[in-house]
Amino acid sequence: MRLVLMTSARQATTEVLPALGLLAHQVRVVAPELSSLLDGDAGDVVLVDARHDLVSARTLCALLSSTGVAASVVAVLSEGGLVALSADWGVDDVVLDTAGPAEVDARLKWASARRLAASTPTAADDGGVTKAGELVIDEHSYSAKLRGRPLDLTYKEFELLKYLAQHPGRVFSRAQLLQEIWGYDYFGGTRTVDVHVRRLRAKLGTEHEQLIGTVRNVGYKLDQQVADATAAANIAAETTDSGAPLR
Repeated sequence: MRLVLMTSARQATTEVLPALGLLAHQVRVVAPELSSLLDGDAGDVVLVDARHDLVSARTLCALLSSTGVAASVVAVLSEGGLVALSADWGVDDVVLDTAGPAEVDARLKWASARRLAASTPTAADDGGVTKAGELVIDEHSYSAKLRGRPLDLTYKEFELLKYLAQHPGRVFSRAQLLQEIWGYDYFGGTRTVDVHVRRLRAKLGTEHEQLIGTVRNVGYKLDQQVADATAAANIAAETTDSGAPLR
C-alpha cells in the first residue's frame, strides 16, 4: 500500500507512527499543506499528523476530504487528542500514535476500503443519467440538457461536465481534472481546464454559470447547492405564474 505521511516532524515515521517501520508499506513524507498533494500522487492512504496542532490538523483533514483527493484520510492522534475528534474532521479513520503494527495495518486497509466504496459514483445509477438540479446528463447518448434545453457540447466539455456532476460538491484541482479527462499522455497545460470551464459556463448561460464553482487557489466543483437553489427558484416562479389571475 502506498502511504503519504503529512507531517513537519524531523524523524517522520519513527516519531509520528513508529509501527509503520515494521510494515511493508511504501511511505512518502510531505509537508502538512494541501498543495503537497494537489499536483502529486496521494497514494492509497494519507496520514495526517494530528498529535500536537489539533486545529491545523482538523482544517487540513477537512480540506483533504472535500477537495477530491482520491486517497483515504487517516488522522494520527495521541490519546489525549481523541477528545477533540468530531465529524467535521472528515476523516475515514483515526489511529493512535502508540498503536501496534497489526492495528495500524488493519485500520489502513479498512480506511482504504471505505473510501473506495464511497468514491464510486452513484449519481448516474438511473440508467446512466446524472442529474444536478435542472441539469440532466445522459452518458449513453452523450447528451446534456438544462431545463430541457439541449446543450451543444464538445466531447471534452461533455466529459468534464459529466465528471463534475458525478461528484457534486467535491473540489478537483486543475491537475486532477486534466488527468481524469485528458489522461496521462496529454502534454498540454492546466490552462486547458480553465478554457473548457469558461466555455461550459458560457453554454450554461448567465443564470446557471455558477453551477460550476471556483474554489480559489484549489480548482473547480459542481455546486450542488447552486443547482438545487436555482431549480427551486424556477419551480417557485412557474408556480406563481401559473396561479396568477388572467388579465
